[in-house]
Amino acid sequence: MIVLFIGDIVGSTGRAALKQVLPSLKSKYQPHLIVANGENAAHGRGITAAIAREFYELGVHAITMGNHTWDNKDIFEWIDDEPRIVRPANFPPGTPGRGSTVVKANGKTLGILNLQGRTFLPPLDCPFRAADELIGKLKAQTPCILVDFHAEATSEKIAMSWYLDGRASVVVGTHTHVQTNDDRILPGGTACLTDVGMVGSRDGVLGMERSSVEYRFLTQLPSRFTVDEGKWQFHAVLAEIDDATGKAKSIAKIRLTEDEWLLMQ
Repeated sequence: MIVLFIGDIVGSTGRAALKQVLPSLKSKYQPHLIVANGENAAHGRGITAAIAREFYELGVHAITMGNHTWDNKDIFEWIDDEPRIVRPANFPPGTPGRGSTVVKANGKTLGILNLQGRTFLPPLDCPFRAADELIGKLKAQTPCILVDFHAEATSEKIAMSWYLDGRASVVVGTHTHVQTNDDRILPGGTACLTDVGMVGSRDGVLGMERSSVEYRFLTQLPSRFTVDEGKWQFHAVLAEIDDATGKAKSIAKIRLTEDEWLLMQ
């Protein structure tokens, strides 16, 4: 099984990049399943039902979320009815939506688990214990499991990769929007990458317009961040998983800029 996981898609710039790039990536790599983090897809915060439909129409099979899951309040009206979207599983019991799901496409079955870290983020339930609880349930349906660990601290994300080594097929980090260079397969067969990166403006600050971010750092006063509309960058990861064992066979980063993309066309 070949899985394409796309890093945090940020606002209209990120959505435009996805629309331009994904058809070619599908043609080149022939992924069986495509998963994308969509928690910043609507103006940099949250996601809407219309944007989710747009992603599905482009070929995305499932969407993971994070700490901005609830920023668009209409999500409460439809998330329970949308099995292709997962929010962090370690939100307290009774939270709308689901923290894990199983998707099927192109003759393949993939379990997906979304978790949120607690270091430098709101104190949710323990993501490690949530993983213990849900990994077994997913494995009852498929040996192939992808975990999106939406966390700030690299140490927490690396620890989760080791904790799930041999139990998850792929553990990737999201949230920091900066692609790391530590892709590897651990001894137990789990492929991991501390952060996949983002799809959005390359010349902003993590996808947001620079001046408002600079103002906050300079003054320590509140400022409203807006999505930067500059040239985009596209970060993703491609993993191959053994269908029978669920162990990863390979993992590779994808890193494109709009200028490089135009030269390739």
